[in-house]
Amino acid sequence: MVDDHGVGRRERHRLGYDIHGPADAPVVVLGSSLGTTRAMWDPQLDALSASFRVIRYDHLGHGASEVPPGPYSIEGLAADLIGLLDELGVRRAHLGGLSLGGMVALQAAAAFPERVDRLAVICSSAHLPPADGWRERAATVRDGGMAAVADRVVARWFTSAFAETAAAKALYDDLLRTPAEGYAGCCEAIAAMDLRPVLSQVRSPTLVVAGEQDPATPIEHARTVADGVAQGGAPVRVETVRPAAHLGSVERPEEVSGLLLDHLRTSAGESA
Repeated sequence: MVDDHGVGRRERHRLGYDIHGPADAPVVVLGSSLGTTRAMWDPQLDALSASFRVIRYDHLGHGASEVPPGPYSIEGLAADLIGLLDELGVRRAHLGGLSLGGMVALQAAAAFPERVDRLAVICSSAHLPPADGWRERAATVRDGGMAAVADRVVARWFTSAFAETAAAKALYDDLLRTPAEGYAGCCEAIAAMDLRPVLSQVRSPTLVVAGEQDPATPIEHARTVADGVAQGGAPVRVETVRPAAHLGSVERPEEVSGLLLDHLRTSAGESA
């Protein structure tokens, strides 16, 4: 039994999370982008929680989660996620994630295939060089705080037409509140990440979504993920949302919600 809002604990790290939707429904777990919290998924919450038990969590170093010293790793972030599911008694779930959330979901699906039903990877990547750029960004925020990178980061999150909306400005404010060490530790995780060799270990039917104007993880990155997963035999569907830059679920909320529902409802007989 868990509360609908709480903090999950495992041996190493504590993750902030919340839970919405019917207690007996299939579980969907959502991971957000670097520099955001689980609130990034607010636009999808009503649509998904009508049919699913939705668990939104904060990455290590973000939101209500623990902020240990970096560097972090994608493998460690995925282990924390599985540890949260263990704490909540969730044996098997759908995983969805955008950007860093998608990377963690891919790692979890490759390393723990028995725990993952369906997978949704949005505006993400299996490999995001150059590593030095991520390490430099980590050093910048440790020295100067989040304000030192915020404008440059948000410029890649949204198209120019969306950047002046209230939703975009709210996420800018959330970025500024992100703990610098948590952000830096996750930057170092991305710097060291190369999931391409393990993509074929994913056994889950996978939805891959790209933002047409995404400068951070362009459409080619979505194709790399899709091709790698397909090599292992898992069914893969690739979709593009437009107009949208990196935070496609925020800029095109109804379209992304519809793609997620269509993908997740295809499965039958799931249980937590």
